[in-house]
Amino acid sequence: MSDTTLLLGGRIHSPAGPDVTAMAVIDGTVAWVGSDQVGRALHPDAEVVDLGGAFVTPAFVDAHVHATSTGLLLNGLDLTGCASLTEFLHALRDHVEEHPGSLVWGHGWDETWWPERRPPTRSEIDSAAAGAAVYLSRIDVHSALVSSALVERAPLARGAEGWSQEGPLTRVAHHHARSAARESLSSAQRREAQLEFLRDVASKGVACVHECAGPDISGADDLADLLDVAAKGGLPEVVGYWGELGALERARELGVRGLGGDLFVDGAIGSRTAALHEPYTDDPSTSGVLYLDAQAVAEHLVECTRNGLQAGFHVIGDAGVAEVAEGFRRAAETVGVPALAGARHRLEHLEMIDAEQAAELGRYGVAASVQPAFDAAWGGTEDMYARRLGTARGTRLNPFSQLAASGVLLAFGSDAPVTPVDPWRSVQAAVNHRTEGFGISPRAAFTAHTKGGWRAAGVDDGVTGTLVPGAPATYAVWDAGELVVAAPDSRVQRWSTDPRAGVPGLPDLSSGARLPRCLRTVLRGETIYVRQSDDDESHDH
Repeated sequence: MSDTTLLLGGRIHSPAGPDVTAMAVIDGTVAWVGSDQVGRALHPDAEVVDLGGAFVTPAFVDAHVHATSTGLLLNGLDLTGCASLTEFLHALRDHVEEHPGSLVWGHGWDETWWPERRPPTRSEIDSAAAGAAVYLSRIDVHSALVSSALVERAPLARGAEGWSQEGPLTRVAHHHARSAARESLSSAQRREAQLEFLRDVASKGVACVHECAGPDISGADDLADLLDVAAKGGLPEVVGYWGELGALERARELGVRGLGGDLFVDGAIGSRTAALHEPYTDDPSTSGVLYLDAQAVAEHLVECTRNGLQAGFHVIGDAGVAEVAEGFRRAAETVGVPALAGARHRLEHLEMIDAEQAAELGRYGVAASVQPAFDAAWGGTEDMYARRLGTARGTRLNPFSQLAASGVLLAFGSDAPVTPVDPWRSVQAAVNHRTEGFGISPRAAFTAHTKGGWRAAGVDDGVTGTLVPGAPATYAVWDAGELVVAAPDSRVQRWSTDPRAGVPGLPDLSSGARLPRCLRTVLRGETIYVRQSDDDESHDH
């Protein structure tokens, strides 16, 4: 006997029709959408869920996360709100006092917002830490502040590329320090953090995340644990990626979708490690670092294409993007453009790209896993991008409209813990890009955070990520508050319930309206989150 659920009395965002108020789900698949009256007649024995006017959309997909690091941040030292160096040191000192004898794992400091315009020295870290081992990643996770006690656990960091006696560690030195901090965590601590993360994202209407792991990020044991935790059910799906060259056997052992994610071609702009053609404006002594050249990119693409795996690369700076584009050209000469495009290889972040490169990557079938919150946080004429790169370069990053127009598949994510998992704000940021003309329509932005995420992971059946008959019943139910209709071409940030306006829209933040609140998240018919009450912030399932 089939298991049938009938959702009634709401607003269903479905391309099947403009006035859908009901949806029937049978055995985890959308079986029908239409009106309440017809739904009751067609499915008289179904279990009925009264939506009470709530709004139903496809669930979100976050196409780039680091689950354990983000989970640790939920219960660890969150530095994202620190407004000064002094506040940072007070937060560290308080955390050490509250957790004596424990490794301090923290994240989120960003000295570009502080009046001092500098990070603390190691001496200042040691004074606040009172002998504790401390690992504190910068907001972009491409550099970190560490205590002397942690350096003792990572002796290879001394003298390695990126080593600093007093300042943040970058490059190879940072990788050694991060590995030492990671190895100080027990398996139980990792799993607790992973569960915290998955429950948290489910409460935000996210039903699938792409974990971008690798030897310099989290370790194979961490990824294996995460995939195992998610496979037990009742949690969002995890699509795994492992960022390592020549790791076909490891990919098979882990059961990952591809050898990509954070396979570094270069670093990040905030840490001045993204590879640039011209030096950084605020530090002309450096143009960043290039970890992989075009030949290495090409060889990896060819190997993955021939073995049925997605290849993928972390690339941000314009010099890094140029190497990747040349790598694709060389790979195409070896395996052919159709085979290359059919593999749907991925590029993570892809921030400094020009129109010619976008058009070329579009021909190669590339999926761009991008983070709109980066522009919201660091874009514009006065914030971090402009400070690091100058206004001319700093306002040309993350050209979503250009990528979309070139046929590059957009898949939105957070890069959590770099930015929070907050999909509606991500959609909002993509629509209201801080550089005029770089944003995309509400419809395109919402699709990139739902259907685009599934397609970037190789699920390209045409229906997954939508609510039409035959699609997996993966959806979220939202308390949308007061709903209004926005004009089709309006840039006003409001909820649109009119399909002709192209989107289940965005909240009007200027008038103080709140973001939609998730009431329920469902993955292939299985409820993975239910909000218990208006005041309940727990993740009960």
